[in-house]
Amino acid sequence: CLEPKQRISEMWKSSKSRNEKQFTATQKKDKQILKEREKPRREKAEHVAKLRALRLAKEVADKEATEKAEAKNGVAESEAP
Repeated sequence: CLEPKQRISEMWKSSKSRNEKQFTATQKKDKQILKEREKPRREKAEHVAKLRALRLAKEVADKEATEKAEAKNGVAESEAP
């Protein structure tokens, strides 16, 4: 049979251990929820970045095509009498 102080100590340790396990489980669950909430946000950001890259590439290609056409027209005009 345990003395009262030892019994209290054992009960406190058991309670502390149980509370720590519960706290750890709650933290793990919270992290999972945050991760699930972040996923759509990250996917949207990736999609927007992809669209931006495509738009910028198109703008560069359009600019190059315009410059090439202007240069060609400039050469053609200088050759004409």
